[in-house]
Amino acid sequence: MIPFNRPYLTGHEFTYIQEAVAAGQLAGNGRFTKQCQAWLEHRVCAPRVLLTQSCTAALEMAALLLDLVPGDEVIMPSFTFVSTANAFVLRGARPVFVDIRADTLNLDERQIESAITPRTKAIIVVHYAGVACDMDAIIEIARRHGVIVVEDAAHALMSRYKGKPLGSFGQLATFSFHETKNVISGEGGALVINDARFVERAEIIWEKGTNRSQFSRGRVDKYTWVDVGSSFLPGELTAAFLWAQLEQAEQITSMRLEQWNRYREASSALDAIGRGPVVPPDCDHNAHLFYVLLPLTAHRNEILADLNAHGVNAVFHYVPLHSSPAGQRYGRVSGSMSVTDECSARLIRLPLWVGMPLDVPEMVVERVRESVAAVSAR
Repeated sequence: MIPFNRPYLTGHEFTYIQEAVAAGQLAGNGRFTKQCQAWLEHRVCAPRVLLTQSCTAALEMAALLLDLVPGDEVIMPSFTFVSTANAFVLRGARPVFVDIRADTLNLDERQIESAITPRTKAIIVVHYAGVACDMDAIIEIARRHGVIVVEDAAHALMSRYKGKPLGSFGQLATFSFHETKNVISGEGGALVINDARFVERAEIIWEKGTNRSQFSRGRVDKYTWVDVGSSFLPGELTAAFLWAQLEQAEQITSMRLEQWNRYREASSALDAIGRGPVVPPDCDHNAHLFYVLLPLTAHRNEILADLNAHGVNAVFHYVPLHSSPAGQRYGRVSGSMSVTDECSARLIRLPLWVGMPLDVPEMVVERVRESVAAVSAR
């Protein structure tokens, strides 16, 4: 079996974990937390980055910073993970689902303006597969209407748009270090604060609603409860593991791109039955995933079953949020969702991980071709 994902270790994870244990601070915000945050701040050119227990937690912090109240609205794609919506629903806001583009499967910037109402507080963009949304257009729409942009960059560490790192465009942005991402810590995430107005309050929310960060800098003589917050920061062992990964983020990205490009070369064999990812020329992606969009007439679930029966652990991706029970209860749709519905039903993701033998992409693509032919002949 060729697994869909296999976590990659740089070789320094256990060494740094041992160092964290020896230092005697395991509860978080120690040496490794600070090193990871400084690395991310430098990478994204952000005034502040805070590590979190997950990208979900980072999104929940972003929702708190927006001071949402029941009835407020946030625009987002339906083709995304549930956390993109949940974080804002928890604050009483209503997700407004907008269709995606047929090429990149990102939020269709042409559909955003018609979804904006006086209740709109933010546009949540998701950089699917590590490929950037059209951030120039989105930032301009947000500026005209006075709304915040939050980047859900869970897939997108090390990706760029017009030479600028993803995660640096919105007032707020989030990253994921889940086991399935490129750079990992098992579970983990980060909140990027690009707007300095949010920095002090973000630190308070991160520190369980206290002004402990100000106390640590000597700005107050004691710390106390001053705002809402929660236990968002990860333990120091998680940060130690992550530091080993961030140190080699460039190399990890390079190795994934090599595999991704081999898929791209091999996927010409699929031209008659589907297509792979589209990367616009102004986007530098991080090879987070390689997918195939099957023909409308294909029986995707049967093809996936056939692939797995022949040793290829291929998988589908998101069930659109607007068609889910919770999406229908808490959100609303703006305009047609035809591209979302069609692409989500056609998409399969192929195995891609660092250390995968170099001949695997060609083998997998050939197996996809054979599975499509076999299922179609039934």
